[in-house]
Amino acid sequence: MSEQAPLAEQPFISHLVELRDRLMRMVLAVLVIFLGLFPFGNDIYIFIADPLMKVLPEGTSMIATQVASPFLTPFKLALVTAVFVTMPYILHQFWGFIAPGLYQHEKRLAIPLLASSVFLFYLGAAFAYAVVFPLVFAFLTGVAPEGVAVMTDITHYLDFVLTLFFAFGLAFEVPIATIVLVMAGATTPEKLGAKRPYVIVGAFVIGMLLTPPDIISQTLLALPMWVLFEVGLLFSRMIQRDRKQRAEEEEQGEADMPAAVGVPAAQSAGAGVAAADIDSAEFEPPDEQAMEDEFDQIEAQFDALEEGGDADSPEPGAASRADTDDSDEDDEDDEDGYDESEGSTELETPDDAPPGWTADDSADMLDEEDEFPARTAIEALVDAKLEQVAALRATGADEEARRLLYEVLSEGDATQVRVARNILDQLDS
Repeated sequence: MSEQAPLAEQPFISHLVELRDRLMRMVLAVLVIFLGLFPFGNDIYIFIADPLMKVLPEGTSMIATQVASPFLTPFKLALVTAVFVTMPYILHQFWGFIAPGLYQHEKRLAIPLLASSVFLFYLGAAFAYAVVFPLVFAFLTGVAPEGVAVMTDITHYLDFVLTLFFAFGLAFEVPIATIVLVMAGATTPEKLGAKRPYVIVGAFVIGMLLTPPDIISQTLLALPMWVLFEVGLLFSRMIQRDRKQRAEEEEQGEADMPAAVGVPAAQSAGAGVAAADIDSAEFEPPDEQAMEDEFDQIEAQFDALEEGGDADSPEPGAASRADTDDSDEDDEDDEDGYDESEGSTELETPDDAPPGWTADDSADMLDEEDEFPARTAIEALVDAKLEQVAALRATGADEEARRLLYEVLSEGDATQVRVARNILDQLDS
């Protein structure tokens, strides 16, 4: 165990090195964009302040109440804009770090969610600038008391608009949050649909907390949140329906697997019951030593069955050898029903044969039996491993099932190997 300790530390160190490299790339990207935007910081601020400048009373303007505000405010705006612009690249770096640890179906789900979340955040910020800002600032400047000159500080204005950008960008992520909750199993589309009145009230409460104290901005935030909640509910129902369909197809494939490998129906039914019992209880995957012990016990049982099977059950050709010479009794593996010691190929008709039974019928029966030899102990052991694979998949222990499938690939016959490869393809997809 002590010799393997350095090997266990190496992957963790490599992950830290990779994380450091990706964080440096993020910082470098933000720095490069910031250096390009900083000379245009004043122009960017004029663009952001344009909705307020259009509704200011004639003869008034924005002011700077602090000494360093004319420099620090455009500096801060350029830095925030750089982060805003490079957000897709930053998310791409995080995705590159966590993607190797995800399954293929998780990647197929995460990529659309990640891309749509970035798009919805940008859409929320654009909605706030184009729709909300003109209405809010017109309302706030219009309700100023008589004799009060509305001259907004540039620092306070920047903080205000950044808060609104963040609020509307986050509010437009409601469909993503809805889909994630449903996919995680925290709730269902039916439960969310039944709680729609509470969701609508909650949207107006969030709009009240995140927007200025006016009914216009509150309504403009609450209504899109409600609409986006309905959109997320629709997509979550579609995703859940697709997951149920795939689960039914997998169950159907597992039900057909025992018949493909020659397992009797009674055994397959017993395996299904056992899998259901395991699934209903709390499953703890066994360790490697326990699995090896279990395989040794199974091999010992099959060896015992192979050695004592001839003594416990009569041979199929015993009736046809009832009248043969006593010299042939030492050959217990002979199931052909004819006298090998004398080289005779003529078969005798059994005493309990049905009317009309001839020696030719006995020869035909022996030919048919020769076409279907009995299964060996190895093949039976591989069948048992395939049954255990089905039980492990039903409980979600895909890694243990995958390990058994690799053993089947090296031990099984052509049919068993083909079944194992099909199951591995299902696990990979």
